[in-house]
Order: sequence, then structure tokens, then C-alpha cells
Amino acid sequence: MFNILPCIILVLRSSLHRSSILADVQNSSSNKLPSNKNILLLGDNESGKTTLIAKLQGVEDPKKGSGLEFAYIDVRDDYRDGNINSRLSVWVLDGDPGHVNLLRFALNAERYPHTLVMLVAAMTTPWSILEQLESWASILAHHIDQLHIDNDTWQRCKQLNMKKWQDYTEPGDELDPGSPLRRTSRNLDDEAIDNLPLPDGVLTTNLGLDIVVVITKTDYMCTLEKQHDYKDEHFDFMQQWIRRFCIQYGAGLFYTSAKEDKNCDLLYKYLTHRIYSLPFRTPALVVEKDAVLIPAGWDNARKISILYENLQSMKPDDYYRHVIVPPPTNRKCVAREVEVRAEEEQLFLARQQAVVLGLRESTRSPRNQASTGPVFQVASPNKKLDPKTSQSGEGILASFFNSLLHKKTGSPGSPGSVGTSPVKTDSAPVDKATMCSDEGVELDSVAKTKQISPPNLNSSSEC
Repeated sequence: MFNILPCIILVLRSSLHRSSILADVQNSSSNKLPSNKNILLLGDNESGKTTLIAKLQGVEDPKKGSGLEFAYIDVRDDYRDGNINSRLSVWVLDGDPGHVNLLRFALNAERYPHTLVMLVAAMTTPWSILEQLESWASILAHHIDQLHIDNDTWQRCKQLNMKKWQDYTEPGDELDPGSPLRRTSRNLDDEAIDNLPLPDGVLTTNLGLDIVVVITKTDYMCTLEKQHDYKDEHFDFMQQWIRRFCIQYGAGLFYTSAKEDKNCDLLYKYLTHRIYSLPFRTPALVVEKDAVLIPAGWDNARKISILYENLQSMKPDDYYRHVIVPPPTNRKCVAREVEVRAEEEQLFLARQQAVVLGLRESTRSPRNQASTGPVFQVASPNKKLDPKTSQSGEGILASFFNSLLHKKTGSPGSPGSVGTSPVKTDSAPVDKATMCSDEGVELDSVAKTKQISPPNLNSSSEC
């Protein structure tokens, strides 16, 4: 009896130990962040989508892909015990409109309730920011209309979107029972809050998705001021238009700069707040024009109207592209080079062969030409030819060489001439007028001379 008691105690201790382990596992599994959450990035090319995600990942050298990129962000819950990890899936769609059909792989009916969308535009092209945001929002709405989402899921997502907007409180107000918002809502139940009307212009287009608008490359604002003469009122005009777009879709707004590391950490915390309901204790920031931060639910038309006071040379409702105009392009008109197609090899070689044969024919020896072709009488090579009465180039050359071969034996200055005396250096100068007249007579005779047969070298008569 006394020997069994220690065994019973050991069994009880082991069972209690196993129970504590199971309880710990159960508690940790209940605190684990969900792993089915997604982020979808939409925006034009060169808007900084890949660089932004690399910054959120902590990657120094981002690798840009094409089509539909996939990545993930390691999420750490710093507000709960154990720093629980989870992976947040990220889909980045190429800015080329030809890749819009790939949206079906990133956003389908199953992922729809668990997806947050980021609309991205860059400050390097401020004149097209609003146009880009509206274009991608339209593409997103058209894609959602084509999804086979049951009506219950659709209505639930839209109601949740409205509730998140209405439930927003300034950081610190949730702990202060004397704040106006707490005094207003403390006596109302959730159903009464859901029935409260939204402010004017808010969620007029409710897609049932969490949306965050991100304006990247805000460090370029300095360049816009220096090179394009942008003033503060231009940036305020842009901001009020972007904020009006955001409240229409119930979106938050972030101005970021990966180069200067502005608002990137806050954007990461805000994303985990919207996706995993983790705390986000940063208030709205609207003082610095290049680091704007506006959480969804904070903004309204009255707060936006504060920017109107700084608009001097423009009106708030002026057409966006009429105020924020693109700079003139000073591109010179460069003639486009004509595409050269390579010739077929055999045709090229045949053409070159014909050219070589033609050169050989034209450079035959003068003696052979004299023996096989006609001989022309031409003037002495020392005399000038009139281009109007001269023969063709080849005929003149042939006649010139023939005249050298068949020159009269008694011509002065020819080697081996008989009965002639050497030319004297002190002879009387030649009259130029007489020489010109003699040349003209001889050229006229050359022009009237017909072709004759080759000379008979055995005959004593002269040509």
C-alpha cells in the first residue's frame, strides 16, 4: 500500500504537466495571427511599387519582376507576448494595362474578404497622379464586378468598411472618457453606431475592401520647386484633390519616400493595424507637405477645406490638369533610322561578281583594245578637249592610247624620229591665240571623223 502511493503521485504530476503544455499550445494557437491575409499593389510603371515593398520587407536590393510579382512580409506582433510571427502575402501587378488579366490570380472570390489594396502613384509625375488613381480604382471596381461573390459576403464587407470608418478615434481618445467622441458614443450600442450617417462625400464608392493610397518619391518635391517653380499652393491643390479621392473610397493616405525613409515604418504599422487589428497610435500628420499621413476615418470635407485658404491663383474645383500641367518637352525631332535588311547571300555574291567582271572589262590593256576594236583619231594629248564635242570617256581613253601607238614617225619630240632637229630652248614664244585656233580646228575635225579600219602596218601610206 505504501509502495503504490509514490507511483500515483508521479502519474498525477505527469498528467498535470501534459495539461499545462496543452494549455500553452492552445493559448498560443488562439493568439496566432491569421496566415490568409493579402496585400495587392496597383499602380503605373515607375511608381515605386517594388521599391516600397522591399522597404517594408527590409530588403536593400529589390529585384523587379514583370507581370504579377509575389512576395511576402514577415509580420511580428510587438504588442502581444511572444512576438508571434506571420507571413503577409503581397501581390504586385505590373503597370502595363496588358497585364490586367492577371488580377484573377491575386484577387478572387476566396481572397476578396482578406485583401487590402494599395493604390500607388509617384510624385515624379504630379500632373498624372489623380488620373492614375482614378484609372486603377476603375480597373479594380470592374474586376470586383466580375467576381462571383455571394451577396452575403459582399454586404458584410461593405458594412465592415463603413464600421471601420465610423469607429475611428484619435490616438488617446479611446482612453480619455472626457473626450467629445467618447461622450457621444458611450451611450450608443454598435447597431446605433452602424446606423449613423456618413459625412458628405465619404464612401460614396464602397468596394468592400480596405484601400490605402500611397504617394511615393515625395523627396522629388524639392526638384519640382527648383526646376518647375512649384509653390506651396500647388502642393496644397494636389493634396486636397487626392484627399477628396480618398474619402470617396474610404481610403487612408500616406506620403512616403524610400530614399529619405519617410513614413515607411508608419505605413508598415498601419497595414498591420488594418489587416490584423494591431494597435496604431500615430495621429494624422498634415503639417509637412512631403510626409502626409491620414488614417481612414479621420478626414472629412471640413478638414480638407482648410487647404483652400492657401490657394491664391487657383480655385479648389479647377480642373486638375489645368493647374498641375506637365512641363514642356524640348525634344529635338530626330530622324528615325531606316531599318536595313540584310541581302540574301547568294544574290549579294552574284552582284559583286558582276561588278568585278565589269571592272576587268573596263581596264583591259590598250594594245588588245587596239587590235580588236575600232581606232579613233583624236587630237594630240597636249591639246585640250571641248566637253561638248568630246566622245564618251571610254572612247577617249581608247583613242588616246591608239594615238600613242600609231603616232607619225616624223612628229616632233617623238623618240627615234628621223630628219628632225632637236627643239631649241630659245625658240620664239608660241602665240596663244594661234594655238587656240589650231586646237579648235582640230577638235572640229575630230568631231566629224568617222570610225575607220585599223591601219595596215605593212603599207607605206600614213593614217
